[in-house]
Formats: sequence, structure tokens, C-alpha cells
Amino acid sequence: MDKIKGKTRINYLMTEAIRRRVSDLHLIVDSPPYIRLQGKLHSLPEESPLKEAEIETMVFSLCSQAQKEVIITNKELDFSYNFQDKVRFRVNAYYQKGTLAAALRLVPDKIKEIDDLFLPSICHQIIKSKQGLVLITGPTGHGKSTTIASMINEINHTQAVHIVTIEDPIEFTFKPEKAIISQRELRKDTHSWLLSLRSVLREDPNVVFIGEMRDLETIKAALTIAETGHLVFSTLHTNSAAQTIDRIVDVFPRGNRDQIRLQFSNVLLGVISQRLVPTFSGERRPAVEIMLGSTAIKTAIREGKSHMIDNIIQTSREIGMISLENSLASLISEGQVSLEVAQKYALRPQDLLRMTGKGKR
Repeated sequence: MDKIKGKTRINYLMTEAIRRRVSDLHLIVDSPPYIRLQGKLHSLPEESPLKEAEIETMVFSLCSQAQKEVIITNKELDFSYNFQDKVRFRVNAYYQKGTLAAALRLVPDKIKEIDDLFLPSICHQIIKSKQGLVLITGPTGHGKSTTIASMINEINHTQAVHIVTIEDPIEFTFKPEKAIISQRELRKDTHSWLLSLRSVLREDPNVVFIGEMRDLETIKAALTIAETGHLVFSTLHTNSAAQTIDRIVDVFPRGNRDQIRLQFSNVLLGVISQRLVPTFSGERRPAVEIMLGSTAIKTAIREGKSHMIDNIIQTSREIGMISLENSLASLISEGQVSLEVAQKYALRPQDLLRMTGKGKR
């Protein structure tokens, strides 16, 4: 496709990404365009390797002059792009080996419902809460943004509230239904995370979505916003509920950690840690660990006993908690995934073997 250049070529590649229903499109010098489909990377064999000038033309055609200057100065930038006013891409432009590259994440034009994503029914109950902190965790590319979007959109359809999102960049766009929605994008609608989080309480919100709890300031703000009577959603790149607790507490200076454990335990509604697992059909289904802010969980957090969290989750299924291994075992029993695949995603493979009757007795 050498004859397809610059703007025309990036339009063609984005059209192909949409047609093939991929999650990501990668542009790197001296490589053909790559796509990620159902979690796996594939090159586009009909495409020739990309040249440096060609990638610069393609990437800079997607952004404003101000964004172009930020990319050149800072060597990286996240931004969103509306393609043909129908589909959005989240673009990360960055430099590697002195040349411009880009990763484009395709954001679905339709926000799926909680049940359509095969998420646990407890998610419907969590969003009915008036205040508290809900964290969606897991590796990059495993559906955290999609899960939060489905939960926020159900609030949008069922509750007369004001939802404020602070994102870098905006991914899913919400059409106001019963709720009103203010979506703020870093650099476009606010100059910094700190300023936006300080001002959000003056915007009369009921529900606040913070794109990512990335440092001490955003974590502190999320806890304060939840503590002052708001329902707060955010994400973390952690692998389990217990690891999430440790990550949040360990961000703070040692002398403040007892106070943070108390504050965190008081506002915690739940942690949803998820993986997208390949199925026999070639699609992916979520395996989900659910930790709820029960009395036992709150006590373990306050006392700094995060090592007890896994056992509490295992013994609290009757109130809606689920271990990752229980979720994987259910997918196996439903005939969705193989034991071999499930083991790759388990945090405790031996527990999974025991649950499926394959382990040592």
C-alpha cells in the first residue's frame, strides 16, 4: 500500500482497525503496521514497513498544532481523536530510538451494559451506593476502562445525579440520560490533575471518575472526595485486591500510613480486579476478583493485615466476594476456557487446580 500516504494512509489504517474490530493499532518505524486482536499482536502483511517521515505525517495529521508542539517538546503525549465523527481513538504518541511512534487504542462507539460484559451481578449493587471508593484494577489492556464505562453509564441511565470525569484523555463519551455529565480532559479542559481534583468538589458532583490514581496527590484527593460524601471510581495497575491496598498505603510516608489505612478502610466500597481470558471461541471473557468493604476487610486494612485479604475473600462468597481462582474455575466449568489457559491467568495456580479437582488432595 505504498501509494497510500500520509493522511490518506492513516485513514485507511484506522478504517481497517474498525473493520477488523481490533483493540490497538501500532505504528513504528521500519515495521509494518501492527494490530492487536483478542489480545494478540499481528502485522498487516499487505502493508509495507513504515518510514520515519510517513509516521510523522500520519501522527501529526491527527493532532492540533499545540499538541504537535507538546509531542516534539515532551517526546510523548496522550490525546483522543474523533474519526469521522463516529469512532474515537486514544492515541499515545511517543519517541523510540529517536523516531516518532504511536499506539492507537480503538474506543468502542457503544458502551456495553454490565451484563453484556459478563461482569458479576454485584456490580449492579455497587453503583447504587451514594458514597465511597470503587477501584477497578488489572493489567493494561484487560478492560478496566470498559468496565468503569459500563458502570457509570448504568448510573447515567438510572439516577438523576451529576457525574464528573477527569481523564487523560477522554475515552468513552457519555450521552446524558437521567444524569448530567461533565467530562474534563487534561490539557484541554484543565491544566493539571491537581487543579481539577481540587476544584471538583465545587462543581456539585455526585459521582466522580478519576482516570487513574497515579501518585500520592491523586490518591489523597480520591480518598478525600469519597470521604466527603461522593461516589468515586478510579483505576490502578495492580494484580489483586491485596496488592491494591498495599500500593495505596505504601505511596504515603511511613508516618502517615496508619491514618491512611483508617481513611481508606472508611471509604472503601470495593475493588474489582480483572483479566480478559481467551475462550475456546477465540473471544475473551473477564475473570474477576471482587473484594467488598465488609467489616472483616475494613478491619484487616486498618490493622495493616493485608496478608489476610485473600482468605477473607475466599470465605465471603455469600456476600458477593469472588476470588480470581473461583472466577476462573467458573469459566472452566461453563466450558468457556481451558484449564491450561486459566492457569496462566491465576494468581494461585494450585488453588485453581484444587477447585477444578485436578490438584493434589
